[in-house]
Amino acid sequence: MGRETAEASLRMEMRRGTIVLAVLCLLSEPKYGYSLAEELAEKGLPVDTNTLYPLLRRLSSQGILSDAWELGENKPRKYYVLTEEGKTVRDALVRQWQELSASIDRMPGVSGGESFLP
Repeated sequence: MGRETAEASLRMEMRRGTIVLAVLCLLSEPKYGYSLAEELAEKGLPVDTNTLYPLLRRLSSQGILSDAWELGENKPRKYYVLTEEGKTVRDALVRQWQELSASIDRMPGVSGGESFLP
């Protein structure tokens, strides 16, 4: 596997978990899938809807999100929002993210971290 292929694979792997956390952070209030995708893109984390919708269904089936159809507009939309369990999971994941981020910041080769060089 070439460096570019390995890097792309590792970048995608890292991005998967980041997307889950970002979705949980944005669903404190009800949102439908397309509006969520737009907000993620606006915040610098574009996500293909073919990735987002299966994630939303999985999180709903795990009890982390609740979903409900809104039929009052021109076309029906399924809205998603965190459950109480989802809020607990989100808060735990945010704490874990902060701890991991602080640890990475202290690693050699990262701005502010120790250097390998004397």
